[in-house]
Amino acid sequence: MMYLLYEWLVKLWTPANVLRYITVRASGAAVTAFMLSILLGPFLIRWLYRLKVGQEIRKDECPPLHLIHKNKQGTPTIGGILIIATVVVSVLVWARWTNPYVWLTLGVFLALGGLGFVDDYLKVRHKRSLGLSARAKLVVQALVAIAAATTLVLTEKSLPLYVPFYKYPVIEQMGWWFLVLAVLVIVGSSNAVNLTDGLDGLAIGSVTICALAYTLLAYCAGHVKIAEYLYIFHAPYAGELTVVSAALVGAGLGFLWYNAHPAMVFMGDTGSLALGGAIGMVALAIRKEMLLLIIGGLFVLEALSVILQVGSFRLRKGKRLFRMAPIHHHFEMRGWPETRVTIRFWILALICALLGIATLKLQ
Repeated sequence: MMYLLYEWLVKLWTPANVLRYITVRASGAAVTAFMLSILLGPFLIRWLYRLKVGQEIRKDECPPLHLIHKNKQGTPTIGGILIIATVVVSVLVWARWTNPYVWLTLGVFLALGGLGFVDDYLKVRHKRSLGLSARAKLVVQALVAIAAATTLVLTEKSLPLYVPFYKYPVIEQMGWWFLVLAVLVIVGSSNAVNLTDGLDGLAIGSVTICALAYTLLAYCAGHVKIAEYLYIFHAPYAGELTVVSAALVGAGLGFLWYNAHPAMVFMGDTGSLALGGAIGMVALAIRKEMLLLIIGGLFVLEALSVILQVGSFRLRKGKRLFRMAPIHHHFEMRGWPETRVTIRFWILALICALLGIATLKLQ
């Protein structure tokens, strides 16, 4: 909206010309999302309390310590509504409405957020402990990914595949195979963030770090001279995703304000599926989806711990590899305080993000 108005505003006030620049609008999106989260958070929390959509703590989902300390029991969930609302408003205010990548990313973000909302609603209002079935969620996630990927295949002239540490594409044109990659990236990233969402502030803090890294990458991919200098794929429309990613950062910080230990609200699947899907979509759009394995290394670790735990239980006749999975619960079971696990995992997330960005100069 601000981009559409800047030509009119600049006639009234010359400095308004800065609204042309992506960096200015990205900063505006981050600040707007953050401030909206801070202002709207208390109202949302009170509203969720009135609706009695509190989190049910189950023995099979968390360490015994969570059951001893009842502060988590009844904490309102579905707080991802706050993240979705602030991101959408910020993007609509600061991004260019004519950019197809913006609408595509918002589409994935809202679709997966809606899926998560239905899942959360069934859990807290209809007391269905597992919400939607895993198969149903995977099918919807895959369909959303296929729809987004099909749009890119039909509109993009080139869909190369890049891998970290190598400056040239390993596949020049993926064609319809891009659909398979999109399903793996979007389904994988959304579920990995969902698995990470088990401690106060852990998932949202880690996602914010990841989104910050992709804010920088989106800007580089959209800037022809920087892309040429770094030998990365230049996507003409990708620069506008800087605004979207920055809005994710601002909304993440704003939600962390209320989700930090002891959490006043949980994001639920509404937030985790939406955030993971949005990060995956941004990675696909700027052709840095393989780099997500490094930048989102913490989420890969969390998902891998669950896969290994299940595999060990089935193949080794009930023997577990970890005391509890995902792996953040394993460290809790070893006696680490929740805040220590969260902060140390944030540090790991930051290191992974820095390593991912460093690969741009190591190719």
